[in-house]
Amino acid sequence: MEYKRLGTSELLVSEICLGTMTYGQQNTIAEAHEQLDYAIAQGINFIDTAEMYPVPPNAATQGRTEQYIGEWLAQPHIKQQRDKLIIATKIIGTGRNYSWLRDDSIAALSRKNILQAIDDSLKRLQTDYIDLYQIHWPDRNVPMFGQVTFEPQNEREMVAIADQLATFAELIQTGKIRHLGVSNETTWGISEFSHTAKQLGLPKIVSIQNAYNLINRTFEMGLTEACYREQVGLLAYSPLGFGHLSGKYVQGSPSNTRITLFPQFGQRYKKVNVQAATAEYAAIAQKYDLSPTQLALAFVRSRWFVTSTIIGATTMEQLKENIDSAKVQLNTEILAEIDQVHARYFNPAP
Repeated sequence: MEYKRLGTSELLVSEICLGTMTYGQQNTIAEAHEQLDYAIAQGINFIDTAEMYPVPPNAATQGRTEQYIGEWLAQPHIKQQRDKLIIATKIIGTGRNYSWLRDDSIAALSRKNILQAIDDSLKRLQTDYIDLYQIHWPDRNVPMFGQVTFEPQNEREMVAIADQLATFAELIQTGKIRHLGVSNETTWGISEFSHTAKQLGLPKIVSIQNAYNLINRTFEMGLTEACYREQVGLLAYSPLGFGHLSGKYVQGSPSNTRITLFPQFGQRYKKVNVQAATAEYAAIAQKYDLSPTQLALAFVRSRWFVTSTIIGATTMEQLKENIDSAKVQLNTEILAEIDQVHARYFNPAP
């Protein structure tokens, strides 16, 4: 396992990060702990979660994922390793109708809400500090989660970025968080967060967690430059395109998968050319004696702007294959064939 520096921070994170959004919905606490134990044994030191997990989010299960991780962290042999682990979690933004999470769903990133959210996460995680605290999605109106067009008529109340950063600065000063990141952000957002921090002497964001995979390479269009110039590392989520790039949907829709269990989360993968593109990528994998999963994960890991690739699994078999993909290196011939498919089917699932 290789380790990379996250942005301008001192954090050295494993090139594969363990995602946990199924814990508490599709995975039991015993299964979650088995995954965590195995991942750490393979050299993964980076664990990502969120206050609203598991998905799909609802009032009955909200926070359960952090609780499962917290019970794991509280075990004596794991607690002794806490300083070697990098724990990342997230606070929700505005506009997703999750008023059941906190009373004030408007201006989600107000000082009051941030302070409550971090204390709640620390309690569930049974830890004194969060290594990377991330804004799950912007507090302002932006296209995200499959939307591609900015709509001015959707403007809403938001907390100024300077005010958000000022509150996070308090949390860094008190030791509750070490570093700040964003998620589902735009090029404008990266620039504005970075410039505001510089101008006001406030904490700089060190990471961005956005979707990036073979059928969604939109991150390359503007965000790569912004992240390069501002030294912000990408934590690539959904590297398997919600499971599509594993090849399991090429011949139909198997039962007991996230797409079949929670169809509302798969809308971007019902778009034109998704199936055609995934079939061609699967064919490339077969040609070079790789599994579609190995090809997809190795591609994401190979990008110069990716600091860590966030994997998620519901079974140990999936987890082992995902982690083993770190041993796969794609040669120039394979990468050229991937780019040929990308040119024919340009970002079918943005």
